[in-house]
Amino acid sequence: MFLLVILFIAVPLVELYVIIQVGQWIGAAPTIALLLLDSILGAVLLRHQGRAAWRRFNLALSEGRVPHRETFDGAMVIFGGALLLTPGFITDVFGLLLLIPPTRAVIRRALTVIALRRFSTGQRVVFWTADRAAGRARFRRRHYDVEGTAHEMPDEPGPRKGSGGTLPP
Repeated sequence: MFLLVILFIAVPLVELYVIIQVGQWIGAAPTIALLLLDSILGAVLLRHQGRAAWRRFNLALSEGRVPHRETFDGAMVIFGGALLLTPGFITDVFGLLLLIPPTRAVIRRALTVIALRRFSTGQRVVFWTADRAAGRARFRRRHYDVEGTAHEMPDEPGPRKGSGGTLPP
């Protein structure tokens, strides 16, 4: 609830204050021109970074990888573009941070750590990594990996192996 109050009440008020201060410092017309210019820049950056994120997403799918990083980058590009299209200088700074690849990587890592801490089950399990430089496998323990087995199940119910050919009702 408190976060929503900040997002929908405090941020617009602070944005208005900053716009008024910039308008008093450089004038009303240059302030409006600057806000229009950064919205246009935001649209161009959104298109460029959005296409790049989409290409990386399709490349990951074609390589048979799960595109988790690419999906997260795509979401940050969308949010960054929305913040840049919103009139205001503070939201523009945050929008640029989400659209520039180096800062987006830092934000992605930080949000991943926060999500892992928040949604962790607290179980100790094994994590297997490949040490490509040394050409051997290393074994490390990570709290978010789970070891287990899987059994293939038939799509439609039918007789089970070794059950005499019938299923119980």
